[in-house]
Amino acid sequence: PNMAATTPISPEELEELREAFAKIDVDNSGSISKDELNELFRAANLPLPGYRIREIIQELTKTSDQLSFDEFANIVHGLKSSEVAKTFRKAINKKEGLCAVAGTSEQAGTQHSYSEEEKVAFVNWVNKALENDADCKHVLPMDPNTNDLFTAVGDGIVLCKMINLSVPDTIDERTINKKKLTPFTIQENLNLALNSSSAIGCHVVNIGAEDLKEGRQHLVLGLLWQIIKIGLFADIELSKNEALVALLRDGESLEDLMKLSPEELLLRWANYHLEEAGCPKINNFSSDIKDSKAYYNLLDQVAPKGDEEGVPPIAIDMSGLREKEDLKRAECMLEQADRLGCRQFVTATDVVRGNPKLNLAYVANLFNKYPALKKPENQDIDWSSIEGETREERTFRNWMNSLGVNPRVNHLYADLDDALVIFQLYEKIKVPVDWDRVNKPPYSKLGSNMKKLENCNYAVELGKKEAKFSLVGIAGQDLNEGNRTLTLALLWQLMRRYTLNILEDLGDGQKVIDDTIVSWVNGTLTNADKGTIISLVFIVQPHHCEACKERPLQCCSCISKS
Repeated sequence: PNMAATTPISPEELEELREAFAKIDVDNSGSISKDELNELFRAANLPLPGYRIREIIQELTKTSDQLSFDEFANIVHGLKSSEVAKTFRKAINKKEGLCAVAGTSEQAGTQHSYSEEEKVAFVNWVNKALENDADCKHVLPMDPNTNDLFTAVGDGIVLCKMINLSVPDTIDERTINKKKLTPFTIQENLNLALNSSSAIGCHVVNIGAEDLKEGRQHLVLGLLWQIIKIGLFADIELSKNEALVALLRDGESLEDLMKLSPEELLLRWANYHLEEAGCPKINNFSSDIKDSKAYYNLLDQVAPKGDEEGVPPIAIDMSGLREKEDLKRAECMLEQADRLGCRQFVTATDVVRGNPKLNLAYVANLFNKYPALKKPENQDIDWSSIEGETREERTFRNWMNSLGVNPRVNHLYADLDDALVIFQLYEKIKVPVDWDRVNKPPYSKLGSNMKKLENCNYAVELGKKEAKFSLVGIAGQDLNEGNRTLTLALLWQLMRRYTLNILEDLGDGQKVIDDTIVSWVNGTLTNADKGTIISLVFIVQPHHCEACKERPLQCCSCISKS
């Protein structure tokens, strides 16, 4: 495709792009890598189909993996619409996006400052988390100032252990090879770690066992962050922590609160305590916390006051607030956090620079240890409506997240109400989506639900006409309103098609039907001298039998990875 700009770039736009380019090109080499551009497209959640983005990147990087500023300016400006270009620039300027591209490919020869900060934080966290685990003594403690981390993950044991800390009982400890390791048993461990990461909702599509064995820095840090984040966010959810109801605002329903992502709940939690302290609220965990003042007041609010039996009071020394320099003030604040046992993830420099990823982790850890919320007793709340997700729902949600859908799915039904994630899943199963027919966020307040409903109608239409799914009695309204049974019916067929596609790819394009799977499973069971034999894959459909309600679609997942 011809990427030349169709209209002149204004001086203001050019300056804006130059600033954006500089943010990505942190080593000032004058070029950025293909990997970084790919990540930025993903971060932008661009209204372009995946194949189109890949075409653009391939075209631009035919001669080299590097991209100059002029080429970069042309790609942004030459995109189909101003809306797309605007979205792209916005994603570059979001600091979260920059964190996501930290640590580029080895070919690019770049080293991002973010990677170093994250590496130090993650090493310290892993050291603390696994300090008493005898199985990790051969690699722990790691030195945060060296590349110990990238060697330590090479046999898969540390990763498996961290996965089990984030989501207990994900991996049966007996399946981890721990002694007298050989290349084969190491490979088994790494495959186990990757498959288990995928099962808990990590996006591992571009990561292989070889990448971990070789300690590819950006991939190791990316995977480790996902595992740590899932663990940190595990209890920041209404069904796990009913005291979060205290964060309800006037005129809000319980349903509104349940739709919030863990990040949004954390921000609301911090502002709840800041309001109690009579302090200004914050809008993010980056620029708004750089002066440490919000953190100081948050620590003072959540520190034990001695009103709980067996928990001694800890008085926060606020004198550090008077420090004139941000860095010194941040260090004083972290010394107080250390008294609460909550200094993890950030250094004073990380606070002052406003590193969003590490500051988010710092606040999440503080919440987990000292939520300082009381479950409201007098409010008229229907507690029965607060129910956690079923195993089946969690399986679907984790499967979608493991494919890298954007935005991430935190709540299965609420996060599918505009069908954007479903369109991405259609692309994953090779069903073409006409993105010109799709309404994209942000939606205007007036008529936003109508826009979402139009998307859902199109999603059902695609399922019936293009994917040839059985969607009798399912309408767009059912997806939009979060009808559990009917939404699951569509998701089941998407997951089933995805699994069959994988099997066909593995079988060199040979058509796979239920009988093929049944024969393979029975052959495997017979070879293993197992007495169990199955006759129908049908039994693993949602709600087909009582056992399925407790042991959902593991079959699809297992078969796709075997």
